[in-house]
Amino acid sequence: MLNAMNSRNAGKSFLQISFFFFLITQICFAQWFWQNPLPQGNSLYSVDFVTSSVGWAIGDAGTIIRTTDGGQNWISQASGTTSFLNGVSFTDTNNGTAVGAHGVILRTTDGGQNWISQSSGTIEYLYGVSFTDVKNGTAVGGNGVILRTTDGGQNWISQTSGTYIYLEGVCFTDVNHGIVVGEGPIILRTTDGGQNWISHSSGTNEYLKGVSFGDANNGWIVGTGGTILRTMNGGQSWTSQISGTTDHLYAVSFTDANNGTAVGWSGIILRTMNGGQDWISQASGSNISLLGISFTDANNGTAIGEAGTILRTINGGTTWTLKSSSVTFEYLRGVSFVDENNGTVVGSGGTILRTTNGGQDWISQTSGTTNWLYSVSFTDANNGTAAGGNGVILRTTNGGQNWVSQTSGTNAELYGISFIDPNNGIAVGDYYYGPGTIIRTTDGGENWLSQLVDSTIFPWGVFFIDINIVVAVGYDANINQGLILRSTDGGQNWTSQTSGTTNSLAGVYFTDINNGTVVGDEGTILKTTNGGHDWISQPSGTTYSLYEVSFPDVNNGTAVGVGGLILRTTDGGSNWNSQTSGMLNELHGVSFTDANTGWAVGVNGTILHTTNGGVSFVEEEEINEMPSEFSLSQNYPNPFNPSTKIKYSIPQSSQVQIKIFDVLGNEIETLVNEENSVGTYELTWNAATLPSGIYFYQIRAGSFVETKKMILMK
Repeated sequence: MLNAMNSRNAGKSFLQISFFFFLITQICFAQWFWQNPLPQGNSLYSVDFVTSSVGWAIGDAGTIIRTTDGGQNWISQASGTTSFLNGVSFTDTNNGTAVGAHGVILRTTDGGQNWISQSSGTIEYLYGVSFTDVKNGTAVGGNGVILRTTDGGQNWISQTSGTYIYLEGVCFTDVNHGIVVGEGPIILRTTDGGQNWISHSSGTNEYLKGVSFGDANNGWIVGTGGTILRTMNGGQSWTSQISGTTDHLYAVSFTDANNGTAVGWSGIILRTMNGGQDWISQASGSNISLLGISFTDANNGTAIGEAGTILRTINGGTTWTLKSSSVTFEYLRGVSFVDENNGTVVGSGGTILRTTNGGQDWISQTSGTTNWLYSVSFTDANNGTAAGGNGVILRTTNGGQNWVSQTSGTNAELYGISFIDPNNGIAVGDYYYGPGTIIRTTDGGENWLSQLVDSTIFPWGVFFIDINIVVAVGYDANINQGLILRSTDGGQNWTSQTSGTTNSLAGVYFTDINNGTVVGDEGTILKTTNGGHDWISQPSGTTYSLYEVSFPDVNNGTAVGVGGLILRTTDGGSNWNSQTSGMLNELHGVSFTDANTGWAVGVNGTILHTTNGGVSFVEEEEINEMPSEFSLSQNYPNPFNPSTKIKYSIPQSSQVQIKIFDVLGNEIETLVNEENSVGTYELTWNAATLPSGIYFYQIRAGSFVETKKMILMK
């Protein structure tokens, strides 16, 4: 089988507890993990299977996931990078290479347990890579870059491509013979391992994206506009085939001269069993763009794509089964949790999602609208209100079992909503940038009264501090500054406060009448300790826009924004530290119920969850011992205050989970959730934020499960 190289396109009692984990991703010093989609929601750009069971997929934010059961389950591997990974090539179950943005090349010789960065000698994006054996491989990328290794990547040598066109796909049939394709369009061919590259006519003006050979002579190229090209002489000449579509095709995989599959835009899958004389459309069951495809034989194949989509077939594509799961891929904008179990998320297309178990399960609720819902506010587990486009306001008094449309009296886009109790609420927005609107209810939304209409202001966020005091934020076009409005009579009258910034403001949160934080464009963070009489700029360390902020207490706060940005403070905002979200999707909503427990939501149905404030207090060290059996040692010291060490051993490579529970069996924190190699490990857990009491720690490694008790005594 000759792989196709494709391009990147854009509580119960303790003894009763049982768990199912599809995938939890833990990245250095951060513990935000996916709740939707699963196993993860980063877009995947390339996939390579070396057997029908074992394969890898790579993508956004340095994502590498591996399966050993044909795609039933996927385990995250630590790549050591947050860069885009665009191409991957394995020669066997141990040896593989991944390439990506800024010249990133990663190499593994142990099936991905460890990925080592190699020097590429370039900062260009690398889009494709092809290895014919453990030593010989070629990577291609931006500005005509072609890199060659003959020693497994210890050295990468630049080759002369003769072009500055972006090269996006590469496939070698043996050490010497290879084809490279790219924008332009361009087809390059070598018969001497890349010492010389010869340009060949494509006969098309479309961009070429992926290439695959079924044997030394028979190869196919796919591209934009439904382009499919065929060669029967090793790439010396190419002829066009009828694909039956004008949708973009991004990747192709052939296992022999007859059987091949191409994938592309909006979930399109095309299949041929006669070398491309006929291409038949197959039902993918998805409208998400598919960016990579890998078949190991005529029957077994896997397709991957945007938002972490994974599809699998075992019958040549007659049926495709979704191996990833998602409640929705909609654009999620608002989130509101009233406790660690009950929460609601809203988003585009009238999306409303509800959980009663902390996000282990998300259930879609009927909103009765297709308008975007931008914000949601619950005051308890039953009473909540959502606001959105065209003046839509929806109300529930039974936890979302029923949502009832209310008359807002406006057709403005309502971007923010806040309730202080089931009756008193404020909604804010504008008519697509004019005029700004503030409406208020004192009877749970039976009546909404206009409080302010002003063509020079654009309020986008609002927060009810108490029954009288409300703060709204946005942009003031009259003075070209960030807008901060304050009301001391429940929203009847508003007074402008000086923000001191020209940036738009989007999110606001107060912990009491004095202490509040506002976030906005270009990393703006403003803090007040006197109810807004003075607003002080805080250093965010970023120029990325921030959309929302949540403070469960006066010290601990989290802000989210563009590019998966998550900022955290534990000192009331004097210092903000960036956390690793493990993704690049925009995050628009965040909600914390205490200093440790929080959720963030965003693009492509993204729902992230943390149980320790997003910061890992775990310091893990591998000890130079070779254990003969699984074991979990008693923590020491015990009792402890506030830190203790936990030691464990595994005699074989295993997916290891170590969790902390309270005496009622509630999960407190995940300390470890990763694949560990053979060895003995010791970690330090810091419980500074927890009260004194009895806690339990539990290890799961393969079929081995053990639980021990420890005592925190402050």
